[in-house]
Amino acid sequence: MGILRTVLTVLFVLVCIVITIVVLLQEGKSAGLSGSISGAAESYWGKNKGRSMEGKLEKMTKILAIAFFIFAIVLNLNF
Repeated sequence: MGILRTVLTVLFVLVCIVITIVVLLQEGKSAGLSGSISGAAESYWGKNKGRSMEGKLEKMTKILAIAFFIFAIVLNLNF
């Protein structure tokens, strides 16, 4: 059981590092003045958000957050 706990701890640390990097790669939500000027372009990117890099980063953040909580709960169990 000690080996399993060590492997899960290493995976947990890797998930923590990757989720930190993915969150830092994302753009801010406030677009400022340039966002209000180019409103038409913003609606185009909003429709295709899932296929853009930003959409992929958001999906990856959600998946990594779920993995983070699962690892945290499993590592907190006394087995």
